[in-house]
Amino acid sequence: MSHDCTRRTFLKSFGAGFASWVFSPKLLHADPKQKRPNIILILADDLGWRDTSFSGSTFYKTPNIEKLAEQSVYFPNAYSASPLCSPTRASIMTGQNPARTGITSPACHLKQEVFEASTAPKAAPFLKRLECNTVTRLNQEYFTLAEALKEAGYVTGHFGKWHLGHEPYDPFHHGFDVDVPHWPGPGPAGSYVAPWRFPDFHPRTPKEHLEDRMGDEAVAFMEAHKDRTFFLNYWQFSVHAPFDAKEDVIEAYKKEADPNNPQRSPTYAAMVHSLDENLGKILDCVERLGIGNDTLLFFYSDNGGNMYNEIDETTPTSNAPLRAGKGTLYEGGIRIPAMVSWPGVVKGGTLNPALIQSEDLYPTLLEVADAPRKREQPCDGRSLVPLLKRQTSSVRDAVYCYFPHCPINVPDHLPPSVCVRRGDWKLIRIFHDETDQSHRYELYNLVQDVGERNNLASKRPDLVKELDRLITEFLQRTQAVVPLPNPTYNREAKESLRGWKAGRNGHATLNQEKDTLRIESCASDPMIMTANPMGLESGAYTFSFRMKSKASGNGQFFSRPETRGYVPGTGTPFAIQHDEAWQIYTISFKTNYPVHELRLDPAASEGVMQIEWLQLKRQDGQLVQEWTFKE
Repeated sequence: MSHDCTRRTFLKSFGAGFASWVFSPKLLHADPKQKRPNIILILADDLGWRDTSFSGSTFYKTPNIEKLAEQSVYFPNAYSASPLCSPTRASIMTGQNPARTGITSPACHLKQEVFEASTAPKAAPFLKRLECNTVTRLNQEYFTLAEALKEAGYVTGHFGKWHLGHEPYDPFHHGFDVDVPHWPGPGPAGSYVAPWRFPDFHPRTPKEHLEDRMGDEAVAFMEAHKDRTFFLNYWQFSVHAPFDAKEDVIEAYKKEADPNNPQRSPTYAAMVHSLDENLGKILDCVERLGIGNDTLLFFYSDNGGNMYNEIDETTPTSNAPLRAGKGTLYEGGIRIPAMVSWPGVVKGGTLNPALIQSEDLYPTLLEVADAPRKREQPCDGRSLVPLLKRQTSSVRDAVYCYFPHCPINVPDHLPPSVCVRRGDWKLIRIFHDETDQSHRYELYNLVQDVGERNNLASKRPDLVKELDRLITEFLQRTQAVVPLPNPTYNREAKESLRGWKAGRNGHATLNQEKDTLRIESCASDPMIMTANPMGLESGAYTFSFRMKSKASGNGQFFSRPETRGYVPGTGTPFAIQHDEAWQIYTISFKTNYPVHELRLDPAASEGVMQIEWLQLKRQDGQLVQEWTFKE
């Protein structure tokens, strides 16, 4: 049931498992015979549950989100379908959970076209399970949200991030009349501040901000189609990496940053600021065009806030009191800010504690638009229209998130997992993670323990069994491809050798052979990492090694600080000769932070590599550390 608010006060009640806010009651009335509403869907990228001044941040300023909240119903228990972006985006476009689509990781920008999920055929013997391979394209076989709305007479426009595939799996081929900037990548091309690196999309002025441009393009679309019924799909690039923003806004936030506040990155705050300003452009345009009473607006995020990259010597944001963030199935990775404005239907300034999830947007917007659905296409979402009309207190008993992957060095990461939340309780099943390769479980009461610190699985085996049955039914219902026990698992197998260890993705196995480190790759992303903390101070270095290889693809080298993850695309690439001849490779790198770990990706395919030695030196040639593999 929606909760009416009585005064413009900001209250926080995290002990109850969600935040409560109260506003002056406001109900915008519209003609009951109004036409089908325009639909605006604003999807933020990586915006965390507490990344707005409305939802609890004391550092970020988001006055336009506050303004939107005054005319919206807010859902404090809203979830993304995944802790990462592409799976959630596919769920919005299809109404299907990632367990069904098979798009379970954000790999849709890669060149490889994969249309069926699979379980890896093998893994390193120190790993307990065979992980899953993701689908990398949103297949044209789906009857998407945009196609359904277009068939119902809507003019459709997509602005911003897509990340569901290159042509012919782009927005134009999935029902959109307009697509700007027509870009398949995981984030902005190069930068938010011009010059950008989009192939066919250029700034109007020097240092033009990408989100400002996207906001202007979206406004122009609404102005051009104000006399038609339109669907504006504005998927903001913000606040995904790369982490940069307008210099003057960063400087303003620097003056207000509190070193004791876990949200203290001025750069990230400036990115949130631009996100909010351009949402404000949309609200102002709706008001200026006089179409407010004929417009439904959905505001959502694709996953939780980023807690594993580094900016301004801290994490981009903090999801506290929620645990962890993007890339995990803990609440910080999947609980997100969500609100809906629908004048004449939704009572503004209200809160609804019902469980909702991103795949619910598909059937909701189709019902709102009286748009067709293909009965033969399964739908895991539930229409929220009865909730928005206050006809029921809930439309679903539970939400499910499926993430059958093991992210590399994400703080508080989980091995391949699936979770269910029903009522106050949440169960996480970690696939085949016990020593006998049975499942491991974590059980939390989110009302009493929103930070997920007290695992009650051993104290409530009855509830674990009950909720685990729901998980099994969900996986069967969605025909999910799931991780399997690794048949070659060996408790005695070595994960590390002479100061180096294999990456947790299981693509590489390490052995000692003839005074060398033998790396056998069973998949496309073999990696090795230093096994012990480096404690390496900032500065300039060279990393060298002698290797022969029978594989293919270029290599990459990374360094990372403690508690931070590796940022995709930020490694140092280098060419490798895979001719089985000994070669010496040297990579120069500079770091502005203390280094905790080094990582080497010695190929990009299956194959065998042998390393005789590795050396780390300062720029002046002073030896820091050497690794050899003589018996």
